[in-house]
Amino acid sequence: MPAKLASIRYNKRVGNLLHASHSVHELKYHLVWSMKYRRNLLFNKDYQKKVKELIFEIAERYWFVIHKLGTDGDHIHIFLQGAPDDSVSRIVQTIKSITTREMFKTFSELKRLMWGAKLWEQGFFARSVGDETTSEMIKRYIEKQGQQRNVKSNQLTFF
Repeated sequence: MPAKLASIRYNKRVGNLLHASHSVHELKYHLVWSMKYRRNLLFNKDYQKKVKELIFEIAERYWFVIHKLGTDGDHIHIFLQGAPDDSVSRIVQTIKSITTREMFKTFSELKRLMWGAKLWEQGFFARSVGDETTSEMIKRYIEKQGQQRNVKSNQLTFF
């Protein structure tokens, strides 16, 4: 179930489109990153539950919409929808930094298990995702611009 939308940022939701005061958008990402040292800590149900809880809280606070969230023990997958002014790297940085801080605060033994202050690997995987629109559809649409209605150029002709 997607997180509820914050009324401060989004006026309404029509299908998958989010309507803000000056934009309409559908920016979805599949994000993946690993635990530091590829540790299998997320098989622990308490850690897994807390990380998921934290990510949903972060999403609500920062106005991301989480569509799916899953883990395979040593890495995490998130399918989320963000706003145009949120870069993918900023979204990942926000989620990683807050979950690290809160997990270390909640589970003091984690700091010892992770040999320091890092919970996640530095890098991440990101892919933009479209539901009904493919790259080929967008290319064809752009190629046909101006041809669909026989639009003539309004450019001045000097000769």
